[in-house]
Amino acid sequence: MSLGVGQRLRCDFSVAEALGQLLIWLVLVIVTFGLALFVLPYYFLKAPINKTYVLDASGTAVARLSVNVGFADILGHAIIWLVLTILTLGLAYFVYWQSVVKRLMNATVTVPL
Repeated sequence: MSLGVGQRLRCDFSVAEALGQLLIWLVLVIVTFGLALFVLPYYFLKAPINKTYVLDASGTAVARLSVNVGFADILGHAIIWLVLTILTLGLAYFVYWQSVVKRLMNATVTVPL
């Protein structure tokens, strides 16, 4: 399924969910001495996408978006970018976020309701 004429997206990701996720990741970053920052973009961006629905012209939800990225894929990608970030003294981390967005967008599918 793809977006057709008159279809739009609706995200049901709440502020409370965002704050809860932020608190969890803040603790994880502190506990792992910053290493969690390399898997954080995946989960930070994946959560709102998974709470997004495709609406038809009348506003009825007809499908939802789902990101299919496994932890092994995330970890492999994060390790490569961790090394690049260390070699570039942190500058590669800014490019890493765009790379994560691209990978998540490519892994997103619509699931009919």
